[in-house]
Amino acid sequence: MVELPGAVLFACTYNSIRSPMAEAILKYLHGHHIFVDSVGVRRGELDAFAVAVMDEIGIDLSRHRPKTFEDLEDECFDLVVSLSPEAQHRAVELTRNTATELEYWRVPDPSLFEGSREQRLGAYRQLRDLLLNRIKRRFPPAGSPAL
Repeated sequence: MVELPGAVLFACTYNSIRSPMAEAILKYLHGHHIFVDSVGVRRGELDAFAVAVMDEIGIDLSRHRPKTFEDLEDECFDLVVSLSPEAQHRAVELTRNTATELEYWRVPDPSLFEGSREQRLGAYRQLRDLLLNRIKRRFPPAGSPAL
């Protein structure tokens, strides 16, 4: 069995799509065993499409309030997962003098996709499913709810 970290931070540019989705998925799978948080380099607004596609799989993202690295109450994490290049640079600064493990996951920003509403939602669903699969591989569920 894989040993899970005690505290994980997901970081992206605005804490409005990628990192809140990742935070919510990991909390759903391991929320009783891992402390999970998320931040952005800059403060953003929660994206309605992110809320909609997470709701499709039974995860409520509507109460998420975007925050920045400066808003963190505690900077002690076992693992920081960056989901954008800008967040990776900031995560390196945050963990420079700690034993924190850093990972960079190259994932798309669905807000950059143009098209009809349904096409744009498709881009958000692809991100959601990509994050879900990556999180399940990195943090294997042991008796957790099935998604």
